[in-house]
Amino acid sequence: MKRIATLLVLLCLALGAMAQNEAKPWTFWYWMYGAVSKEGIKADVKAMKDAGLGGFYLMPIRGTGEKPEYGGKAQQLTPEFWEVVDYAMQQADSLGLEVGIHVCDGFALAGGPWIKPEESMQHVVFTDTIVAGGKINMKLRQPTTRENYYKDIACYAMPMKDYKPIGEAKITFSESFTCDEKGVYRANNPGWIQLEYKEPTTVRSIEIVPSGNNLQSQRLLVQASIDGKTFSNVRQLTPPRQGWQNTGFNYTYSIPATTAKYFRFQWTPEGTEPGAEDLDAAKWKANLKLKKINMYAYSQISGWEGKSGAVWRIAEETPAGDIADADCYKIKDMIMLKVDADGRVSTTLPEGIWRILRIGHTSTGHTNATAGGGKGLECDKFSRAAVNKQIDNWFVKFTHRKYSKVVKYLHVDSWECGSQNWNVTFAKEFKRRRGYDIIPYLPIMAGVPVESIAKSETLLRDVRRTINDLINDVFFSTVGHRAKNLGLKFSSESVAPTMISDGIEHYKYVDLPMGEYWLNSPTHDKPNDMLDAISGAHTYGKNIVQAEGFTEVRGVWDEHPAMIKPLLDRNFAIGMNRLFFHVNTHNPWLDRKPGMTLDGIGLFFQRDQIWMPESKAFVDYITRCQTLLQKGRPVADIAVYTGDEMPSRSVLPERLVSMLPGLFGEKRVKSEAARMANVGQPMEESPVGVRHSAGIADPKDWINPLYGYQYDSFNPDVLLNSASVKNNNIVLPNGATYRVLVVPQDKMVSDEARRKIDNLRRNGVAVIDSPFAAGTLAQYGVERDVMLPEGIAYTHRTANDMEIYFIANQKEEARSFRASFRVGGMTPVVYLPVTDEYLKADAKAAGTRTEVNITLPACGSAFVLFYKGNIPDDIQKQAEEDRHLLAKNEPLKIKEWNITFRENNVQVVSDVLFDWSKSDNDKIKFFSGHASYTTTFKHKGKPKGKALLTLGEVNNIAHVWINGVDCGIVWTAPYEIDITRALKKGKNTLRIDVVNTWANALRGADNGKAPYDGIWTNAKYRMKGDELLPAGLIGPIGLKK
Repeated sequence: MKRIATLLVLLCLALGAMAQNEAKPWTFWYWMYGAVSKEGIKADVKAMKDAGLGGFYLMPIRGTGEKPEYGGKAQQLTPEFWEVVDYAMQQADSLGLEVGIHVCDGFALAGGPWIKPEESMQHVVFTDTIVAGGKINMKLRQPTTRENYYKDIACYAMPMKDYKPIGEAKITFSESFTCDEKGVYRANNPGWIQLEYKEPTTVRSIEIVPSGNNLQSQRLLVQASIDGKTFSNVRQLTPPRQGWQNTGFNYTYSIPATTAKYFRFQWTPEGTEPGAEDLDAAKWKANLKLKKINMYAYSQISGWEGKSGAVWRIAEETPAGDIADADCYKIKDMIMLKVDADGRVSTTLPEGIWRILRIGHTSTGHTNATAGGGKGLECDKFSRAAVNKQIDNWFVKFTHRKYSKVVKYLHVDSWECGSQNWNVTFAKEFKRRRGYDIIPYLPIMAGVPVESIAKSETLLRDVRRTINDLINDVFFSTVGHRAKNLGLKFSSESVAPTMISDGIEHYKYVDLPMGEYWLNSPTHDKPNDMLDAISGAHTYGKNIVQAEGFTEVRGVWDEHPAMIKPLLDRNFAIGMNRLFFHVNTHNPWLDRKPGMTLDGIGLFFQRDQIWMPESKAFVDYITRCQTLLQKGRPVADIAVYTGDEMPSRSVLPERLVSMLPGLFGEKRVKSEAARMANVGQPMEESPVGVRHSAGIADPKDWINPLYGYQYDSFNPDVLLNSASVKNNNIVLPNGATYRVLVVPQDKMVSDEARRKIDNLRRNGVAVIDSPFAAGTLAQYGVERDVMLPEGIAYTHRTANDMEIYFIANQKEEARSFRASFRVGGMTPVVYLPVTDEYLKADAKAAGTRTEVNITLPACGSAFVLFYKGNIPDDIQKQAEEDRHLLAKNEPLKIKEWNITFRENNVQVVSDVLFDWSKSDNDKIKFFSGHASYTTTFKHKGKPKGKALLTLGEVNNIAHVWINGVDCGIVWTAPYEIDITRALKKGKNTLRIDVVNTWANALRGADNGKAPYDGIWTNAKYRMKGDELLPAGLIGPIGLKK
């Protein structure tokens, strides 16, 4: 019995420690170029522990040979590598930190040198040959072959009716166009390029060959003319939705059969969208870069490159009028040919012109590109054997190390390996899942319409659905199964927008969904990644929503906790509850600071970040927030259907404005119309040196966009297989409930989904499938969950013992307001996570709601907690003290300050506080680091209540001692701290240590004016211009009591 009791106690302790670590923020820990040292590891891990982190995901990045100047010796998988891995695990174990390991070397995605070409990601390739009927004995061209691997799938002979090849065209262009030495046509202003044929020519499809990933080449207006004078419009080309890894494939468009001598392609930047995650190329300057336009006499499926699953694109369906049934190849007319090992076909074809299509598959050639010694081909995501081989040859090796008990997570990071649309078992899997054989229809994978265009579109959608099934049922299922068998948790980021998939469904297999958000990097920010992870977690019953946070594409070392707090809070408000700092880069040297980085990318949350010793106060804030935000489950009134198109993603708020104009309001409707019009294509620069569209939807402009209503996105899997009805609400197995289902009009809805939606409607669920003009959902019995002024973000969670509201001021000014909550009959308490204080709420009942008066400092945040039972005694006692009701701030009378700059030991005595960057002394002007301010002041009598020291302007973090008593760290507005327990009557000693950022010292070092020795980093980006940042304690200093 004692043994059982002991085991239960140990189990409880273990579960408690696990929960505690889940509430703490973590970090990605990158080892660059094999430059790793034990002394650096020890210092890094201790800094993580001291900061209050729960652990790290370890990822070695790139190999020793890529930057030999760093002297790296720990090439991945070598004995030297395993020696430092063991040491890192031992250090983590000794300090109680947990570890996650990525599924492969590098951070993208799952490959290695052990993956053979036939075990790698595959895609369909083909060659086209036109022949005359009769006896055929010829060697066919082999389709594109990568990694010396190619395998035939099938070969078809297809009769071509009335085929007439298109001849060479004379190319001319307007004065606004140029053609460079590489044959690339360019334009910044409206104009045209023209193809002139010797005789009237019939064209049925067009292939655009862009230069790079150029959106404007996909926006041409096709015109035709017989005489070259009078032109008629044929088709305005529309870009498919496309992600950032949209390379390697051209753009095919069908057009109605058009006969003309002159084909003109007009271009103007007007009408260009401002860019988004699913229209990445539109983020950049609206200029045209075009390599070639290929014209075809035969019909092709419009956008077949994306529709075949070869690349992540969402193209419009081929217009029905473009391709008649008679122009589609009939299976009964196609002849299957046998191709021998030498690529030769020998047969006799009937008279006429025939098109021979040789179709096979080859490796995509994608590798885990950021790897070093473990770099190789990406494993076949449709093969369990290949996925298991990948895990066994990388991840499992970490679990066999001496201190492997610290490894708790198997992580899959950024999907940066493109898409895959075939492997050796794909046809078999397709038949098993879709119920018919794809092989007779395989020419659709080459853009060939078969039977009818409607049939061809359906076939290709089935191909994409099968790809999604295999990604989930094979790759994610296998990784999740392996993690479970190892007693570990499975963590994963988003799969979109690079791999054809439902961007939400894979989170069903993941214990810890993860998204990512970026700092000051609009071109790289991932709001859709965040909403995919959030909706995936909420609908599949995962409590933790992780985020790779604060990545910056060009960090300039001006970042500090107060700067990034609004971004953190904003992501708390949309559903994140477990932060991973991105990134903590290992610095192998103890005498070079700030040291190694991810080549300038990231927040630089690492050991030699100048304010890292003070970061614990910020980390503690995060931990307090996450502790509450991991309780219970989220509250959302609205479910939004993502539709049945494949690929698909969660629905961003800006995509809902046209469906819910009443909830968004007239102001938003107008501003969104103006943003999308993008008149003049305005540009802006952010971060330094990165010019991009100014109209990219910025999450900071979408704070509480539905004014007190929250929503989750439902994918088809959740709608069809999880959603039931109870009390007129959609109910999911995890207990989540939704009163309203929104079905956007621009979403494709399958017959099966339509039937389910109709069933939900019949059973009482409110379904909105046309624009909803009402300003609230009151007609469905749903009041606003909370009423807040603009610029205040919120989230709501419900737990067994309380209703939890997190609210965050997103403006850089103090706000006082009355908030109304959809809670009645409970007494609220206000919790301040920055200072870990509970306050009595200034609240009153208002019918079935509760109104609370709230004051938040600039970028401040608070929790409003409604306890369902008695408020805990300790919280009740603290809240009753009314500690927030203090008199006005009185300035402290201080005669002089003794200031010591720690890193260079410069000492100054001053009777005023000053900005370091304005000093005549370069050792102070360019100083980055810690300065200790000491002085004395007199105080009349011991305070009867609370006393706060107010610091005024602080650049950027202050640590305060009164009479030798550590009063804590001040890192955000209102820059004041409780000194009640340390303040005494009479003379008091005051010490304030202030730390700024690295920006000024790096600027000085770049100009030969380093404030001290040892300043070095491989992060090359700096603030724009020559100005320095304000630094130090500016004040005024006061006492509030």
